[in-house]
Amino acid sequence: MLPTKLDHCVIHVTDWERSNRFYVEVMGAELVSRPKGFAYRFGDRQLNVHGPGVKPAEVARLPVQPGNSDLCFEWDGPIEDAVAHLAARGVPVEAGPMQRFGAKGPGTSVYFRDPDGSLMEFMSYRKA
Repeated sequence: MLPTKLDHCVIHVTDWERSNRFYVEVMGAELVSRPKGFAYRFGDRQLNVHGPGVKPAEVARLPVQPGNSDLCFEWDGPIEDAVAHLAARGVPVEAGPMQRFGAKGPGTSVYFRDPDGSLMEFMSYRKA
């Protein structure tokens, strides 16, 4: 194995206030202020964010577009708790719970969308 691990991914948002609230309150991110804009940190992993006032790196052939991401986050608990968490915050479940296969093997997932339409997934590896 090579000495690598995922450091960050990039998403694009269209409204800082709306997206910051969603990623902090719904996704559990730590909000990180940057010289222009914000990033969303989850433990030692981070979502870098392109949005109003942020110019994507010149090296990106096709910069990330709003609503064009598909991200999965591990939910550390029963998937029913994730469904209740989303409902309490007014976030509709688009699909699930359903069986899926993630980084740790088989799990149960629910799918929903962020304010820009990017597909989000909570996956639980807990046995029912």
